[in-house]
Amino acid sequence: MYLVTGGAGFIGSNIARQALSTGEKVRILDNFSTGHWANLSDIRNDIEVIEGDLRSYHIVRNAMEDVEVVFHQGALPSVPRSISDPITTNEVNVQGTLNILHAALDAGCRRVLFASSSSIYGDAPEQVKNEDLHVKPLSPYAVSKLAGEKYMQVFHHIYGLETVALRYFNVFGPYQDPDSPYSAVIPLFIRAFNERRRPVINGNGEQSRDFTYIANVVHANLLAAHAPDAPGRMLNIACGDSITVNRLASEIARLTDREDIIPLHGPDRPGDVKHSRADISLAKKLLGYEPVVTFEEGLENTVSFMLENLK
Repeated sequence: MYLVTGGAGFIGSNIARQALSTGEKVRILDNFSTGHWANLSDIRNDIEVIEGDLRSYHIVRNAMEDVEVVFHQGALPSVPRSISDPITTNEVNVQGTLNILHAALDAGCRRVLFASSSSIYGDAPEQVKNEDLHVKPLSPYAVSKLAGEKYMQVFHHIYGLETVALRYFNVFGPYQDPDSPYSAVIPLFIRAFNERRRPVINGNGEQSRDFTYIANVVHANLLAAHAPDAPGRMLNIACGDSITVNRLASEIARLTDREDIIPLHGPDRPGDVKHSRADISLAKKLLGYEPVVTFEEGLENTVSFMLENLK
């Protein structure tokens, strides 16, 4: 049995969907604060759903019964949200992760995989980020993810629980929510261009990201569930590429046939980093990970999916 926390969310629902396709039994735990039943519409009859909060140890412990592997995706996402409400971010992302680890240990789970974040690198001057860099989180969200990683390591080294932290870099793809006030840049841009509005770019748009299509993240998680040398490690999961926000906007304008619409530029966003690109050599070595979908292919898939679902 696989347990996916945050399984009604963007990444969690995609992991659940792929795990089902490999023949695994899947249970999800979600309080539906940011996840949606609609994300599960095609698999609802094939999974077990527990509606509950990560902050409740009793609920988390019950969800762990007969579970072999936990894909811990549940969290309060977003840097801006964490800046406006650091206390709740800490309660969900740190206390919730501690609940997951303790309950997994108590229930005899074999392995816990943790959705960490490239945000923990902060504004480290090295443009290509590897796992040995000194981390420099710039927001409460990033701090909460770093704390989760440290708890993962402690539970591995002290208690022997198999734990793996996967540092995601700017994940995008189908089922990403364009309606959230904290929505990521790609669904916001797609919606804006589709509605013939000028999307807003924070700063000059030359900040760069390693935009990573969701299929690559799902692939990495399923590899990490069994990789023998992964426990106790933190691994970058990305494409190892660098795309500026200006280029991203241009590509989306082309794919939505809105090349006549020119984006607006606003102020830099507090807590943002300028450049983020992953060194994925360790994930290649320990997981056998290789990106399975390129940025260009993934963006085309995402635009097609969103335009179909925005009608």
